[in-house]
Amino acid sequence: MTVYVYSIVPAGHPQRLDGVTGIGDPPAELRTVRGGSLSAVVSDSPAEPRPKRRDIAAHQTVQERLMADGAVLPMRFGFTAADDDAVRSVLEDRADALTAQLAAVENCVEYNLKVGQEEESLLRQILNDSDEARRLNDEIRSGSSSPELPLALGELVVKEVRTRQDQLTADIVAALRRFARQEHLAQAVGDDFLNVSFLVERGSEQQFLAAEKQLAEELGEGFDVRLHGPLPVYSFV
Repeated sequence: MTVYVYSIVPAGHPQRLDGVTGIGDPPAELRTVRGGSLSAVVSDSPAEPRPKRRDIAAHQTVQERLMADGAVLPMRFGFTAADDDAVRSVLEDRADALTAQLAAVENCVEYNLKVGQEEESLLRQILNDSDEARRLNDEIRSGSSSPELPLALGELVVKEVRTRQDQLTADIVAALRRFARQEHLAQAVGDDFLNVSFLVERGSEQQFLAAEKQLAEELGEGFDVRLHGPLPVYSFV
């Protein structure tokens, strides 16, 4: 039967999973596959694991229980292998690389930060700060402008938005990276211009959180700042 893989941990990890079940309906029983100095927490897998709310919660619960007791390499939802032997083979064949990854995330958690800015607030800033944008906008609103002016204003605004958000991204990451071991930038979607994850040592969490709070206050109104964590270190595996 196909095997669902939750996490890879050192063989000596406590793996306190009493009362925790895996994905599926009914929920699958968790077990350990050992290969040399490493272990994988697995269960039997449904034919096609689907991201249902209950299964995502079960997957996350396994990660959180394990990460409370030491370094974990969390697999993303839906990771499967052919059988226990296939899992064991990976643990043995990639032992050095996996052990190095575990060392890199030892005593760390992940925090994900997303930042967006209200379009109206951003446009207002651009019109306040840019003489050219303000001139073009005034001419358009007067009703006596040429048809090329809206296009010129649109191009100017797009350029200003990109420049400002690139600078904000650099400033925000620079302000927080000193409290993190690593950072990982991901594609921002929707109204967000920043989606970044930080690998934070547990001993630096309070400093990191204080710096993020101060940053959010400095950005002020018009910005949507969302910090999620502590999380399993998905972005650094």
